[in-house]
Amino acid sequence: MSRARQASPLPARRERAKQPPRVLILHANGTNRDREAALACELAGGVPEILHVNQILSGEKHLLDYHMLVIPGGFSYGDDLGAGALWALDLHNRFSDAVRQFVESGRPVLGICNGFQALVKAGLLPGADFLNGGSRAVTLTHNEKHRFECRWVYLKPNPANRSLFIDGLDEWIYCPVAHGEGRMAARDQAALDALEAEGLIALSYVEADGSPAAYPGNPNGSALGIAGLTNRAGNVMGLMPHPEDHIFPWQHPRWHRGDGGLSGLRLFENAIQNA
Repeated sequence: MSRARQASPLPARRERAKQPPRVLILHANGTNRDREAALACELAGGVPEILHVNQILSGEKHLLDYHMLVIPGGFSYGDDLGAGALWALDLHNRFSDAVRQFVESGRPVLGICNGFQALVKAGLLPGADFLNGGSRAVTLTHNEKHRFECRWVYLKPNPANRSLFIDGLDEWIYCPVAHGEGRMAARDQAALDALEAEGLIALSYVEADGSPAAYPGNPNGSALGIAGLTNRAGNVMGLMPHPEDHIFPWQHPRWHRGDGGLSGLRLFENAIQNA
């Protein structure tokens, strides 16, 4: 049974006008990008707080007291039963009422890498209303090369995607990936066609010249080069790359040669501004 507190989303939304948005960075055993995500949210103007999932489950803290939720990267619960699978059970079963209310209130939810895997496997992406619900239409599975991939990649925002995260984001993002199970796969071509037709693809892997990326630019063989998805409402987003790892100019791998730009910070700024 969920321990979600039955609360109206309105007080939390009104509070935003008086103080910076409170951002919950959810931690579970095995996550390892909590602090990077928290720093990105802080630089973007939010007030982040890292909480263990058990603090929510016990009722010590309440999800609905926050304006934004970030589910960071890592290897939650050791990725037993698959990457993000057990964390997805937390979201779907153990505090599903609070998560549902949070999403329905329009507050931003961002899943990065392992967090993206959890959102997809919990049915929050592309969402329960995608293809009229039913069985899960998409998943994130083992990389095409069957090995862990770690490198910097270019991400191109999809102009057809109207989510709050990439609204007005006409510049690419350059940031690293680090995963073994990041390949977007669908149960059939109809599901891929629907993702594209409905504008749910938020970010795609591209080459430096803007053309669709092949390996290694598309590090996992993801269908349609998908790097990130959103729900129909545009307030839930997941992506496999790590924008929180490029929020300062000196983090660019060729900064010492004069290269720079394409920071991932703008994505967090958009989310905070809409929290």
